[in-house]
Amino acid sequence: MIKLSVIILNYNTKDLLLKCVQSVTRQYKKEINNKDFELIVVDNASSDGSVEEIKKFNKMIKNLVLLENKENYGFSKGNNIGALRAKGEYILFLNSDTRVGDRGLLKMVDFLDQNENVGILGGKLWNRDGSQQASCGNFYNLINLFIALLGGERLGLIRKKPSKIERVNWVSGASMMIRKNLFEKLKGFDEKLFMYMEDMELCFRANKAAFQTYFYPDIEIVHQELGSSNRNFAIVNIYKGILYFYKKHKIWQYPLVKIMLLIKALVAILIGVLINNNYLKKTYTGALKFAV
Repeated sequence: MIKLSVIILNYNTKDLLLKCVQSVTRQYKKEINNKDFELIVVDNASSDGSVEEIKKFNKMIKNLVLLENKENYGFSKGNNIGALRAKGEYILFLNSDTRVGDRGLLKMVDFLDQNENVGILGGKLWNRDGSQQASCGNFYNLINLFIALLGGERLGLIRKKPSKIERVNWVSGASMMIRKNLFEKLKGFDEKLFMYMEDMELCFRANKAAFQTYFYPDIEIVHQELGSSNRNFAIVNIYKGILYFYKKHKIWQYPLVKIMLLIKALVAILIGVLINNNYLKKTYTGALKFAV
């Protein structure tokens, strides 16, 4: 029986993807060869030769599956496609811009085995300089969102980086382990979220279904954050994701959230005009249309 399915979604990150796959197969060669683990690479119609390179690995590594999508379906749908193919009791969603540095995934599997009330487990993520990323946090409410829009996430007021195992509201989708039966019960990531906010939204639904989310620090995963998006794309899709999250789960707060996002965008555009910052003007003009 396969215990863990590791799903790596890729879109034009060939070099990062190869390093990620190599790191997983290096650390878990025994488990992959024994078919305790399987590795599923889902490619979202990359044009950088990613598929050709992974096909070379496919011939050398047992239990490696390559799924080729015909278009870029985004994070949610791309990972859902991988999950449909997964045979493991647990699924680990792992970003292509990560590198696994130890065998801590075995400890995470053991933790889920021993804690049936825990549905989702997030692994600690490290920056390339050896500092820890804030890869879990609190669900957005109006106060938290206001703090985040003021830049409070950079101060650790919303996102957290615990040093011990603890229950949290949500964990980053860059390294998220979940029970496969729970993922199926929740019908996977919400595919209306192309990218960003999908991890928080999934954890929110898991919490409503009485499953807890925990953060697990005893693992070494370096997250390079050099994936297939850019800052402009991220801001626009975070705006879309926040609005979708509130419209779906907290409809009575939705009008106020739109106003908050509108003000944030207008202020950012004004600052961009005053200091002649094209990035601010372009990015928040793109985000503005979703808040009006």
